[in-house]
Amino acid sequence: MALPDLIPLEVLHGNPTKLTPQISPDGTRMAYIAPVDGVLNVWVGTIGKDDYAPVTQDTDRGIQAYGWTNDNRHLLYIQDQAGDENWRVYTVDLEDGSIVDRTPFEGVHALVLGGRKQHPNELLIGLNKDNPQLHDVYHLDLATGELRKVAENPGFAGWVPDFHLKVRGALAPQEDGGFTLLVRDDEEGDWRPLVTFESDDAMGSRPIGFTRDGDGLFLCSSVGANAARLVRMNIADGHTEVIAEDPTYDVVSATLDLDTREPQLAAVQKERLEWIVLDPSISEDVAAVRQIHTGDFGVIGRDHADRIWLVSFNDDAGPVKFYAFDRETKSSTFLFDHRPDLNDYTLAPMEPFSIKARDGLELNGYVSFPVGITRAGLPTVLNVHGGPWHRDAWGFDPEVQWLANRGYLCAQVNFRGSTGYGKEFVNAGDREWGGRMHDDLVDTVNWLIDQGYADPKRVAVFGWSYGGYSALVGATFTPELFACAVAGVGPSNLKTFIETVPPYWQPEIKMLHKRVGNPEIDEEFLWARSPLAKVDNISIPLFIAHGANDPRVKLSETEQIVQAMEAKGIAHELMVMDDEGHGFAKPQNRLTFYRAAERFLAEHLGGRVEE
Repeated sequence: MALPDLIPLEVLHGNPTKLTPQISPDGTRMAYIAPVDGVLNVWVGTIGKDDYAPVTQDTDRGIQAYGWTNDNRHLLYIQDQAGDENWRVYTVDLEDGSIVDRTPFEGVHALVLGGRKQHPNELLIGLNKDNPQLHDVYHLDLATGELRKVAENPGFAGWVPDFHLKVRGALAPQEDGGFTLLVRDDEEGDWRPLVTFESDDAMGSRPIGFTRDGDGLFLCSSVGANAARLVRMNIADGHTEVIAEDPTYDVVSATLDLDTREPQLAAVQKERLEWIVLDPSISEDVAAVRQIHTGDFGVIGRDHADRIWLVSFNDDAGPVKFYAFDRETKSSTFLFDHRPDLNDYTLAPMEPFSIKARDGLELNGYVSFPVGITRAGLPTVLNVHGGPWHRDAWGFDPEVQWLANRGYLCAQVNFRGSTGYGKEFVNAGDREWGGRMHDDLVDTVNWLIDQGYADPKRVAVFGWSYGGYSALVGATFTPELFACAVAGVGPSNLKTFIETVPPYWQPEIKMLHKRVGNPEIDEEFLWARSPLAKVDNISIPLFIAHGANDPRVKLSETEQIVQAMEAKGIAHELMVMDDEGHGFAKPQNRLTFYRAAERFLAEHLGGRVEE
């Protein structure tokens, strides 16, 4: 028995070959992201022709997110500087090739709030230009370039435009960490409360959009239930109709018809992604799409006629595949794999597991075993997701495949506080950073050892963001369990972390206070849950990575614990990327990190290394 061929790091962590296709509103052209001289840019061509060419000219960080505007003439994309997340909105005129910075303001964070098919030249954009803590709403006229403020922010955490792009919904933060959804009858009307999502309901509840007539709102809401449901709420009297639900898992998203604005699909992330069909007119289409490929599908784009769907298929042991589906003929056309070189290698399946935590709470996750060798006594990496209000899900994950290919058992557990499993599960993580949330990780490792899968002397903890914090906790709270730890962009001091979050997080600061702790009244508690407080306990090799411009978890979080380790003579490895933020966007930086992490893990766990 032997491991399969080594997958080059470039294939797993370099730039994808092509990514994120989007169809033009008139259905004649397609765009996608692909490298130009090693930097991701947007390409556009005519469907059915071989005339694709780049239309953007980024030479630095690459473009990560873009989309068509509804006028069929422009593409828009967002870009920051060196990872600072002060996003600017740019448009590309596909007729003359010009690129315009639509939000040319230094140190300002822009949000694209949306557009409508029926208003092709208009966009709504959120800007914290006048107050760094709050995003006002601006109307952008693509034809004239005029950018004018249409809604002043009195303290709202979010906005909801109606069918006609009028700002008629808003989320107001509450003292308990919840939110009240406010509505008004027109842009000049007074705000009135429609429904309050108390703190227990806030994580799984949110507005999706207004009905076409403006008399109702579609929401994901866990009010009156454990798992969030898709509901329609009348804004005059609050009457609520349940449209889709699952007894255990949250409804996490819904797809609305471009014209009627009625819900067509609702998504529930179980062990795998499941779609609930709500519109009978697309039942045959969904059935046909499901026959194309066995991966979990998503409709990622469609033309204004709603004839052509662009569909992605996410597979655990292969590249993401993209197809065009013609609803009229029920036929599909393969477009591309996001990383086609992966087809030349053997990848590891993600296998769901379920265990009981020490207090009886059910935990779910995934294990990915190295292919070709016995499932016993394996070096193991506990790969902890970020957020923490997020979850691991089935599908292609380059880190999982990298670890399994190098000979490690990769374990991912959705510890309490993870989203998608209903409000009781997510709320069980309140004030449990470094507490029961970490116990769940420990219980998972012990289960892997008890099953005989993991070698108890060769287990690492690895993660980014909250996962980076967990790796630091592993090294300081339970170093006896781990052979080594790799921590990316993780906080080491919870008090300073909360005190230095970006200013535009302030509308949600009460949520952080409830779920993590309030530095003003919980200083001792937060210190007790901070890795920095237990730095003396570090007895295992520790590798820390951070981006110098990280706006979410400041570089000072890494500097604090590194200074403490240096003062105490504790050995460690440190990597700081001067041109990165919260995670590494540049492929050369990613490859530098993974080469170093691969060598580090091999040294302490015994896995394979690419020469």
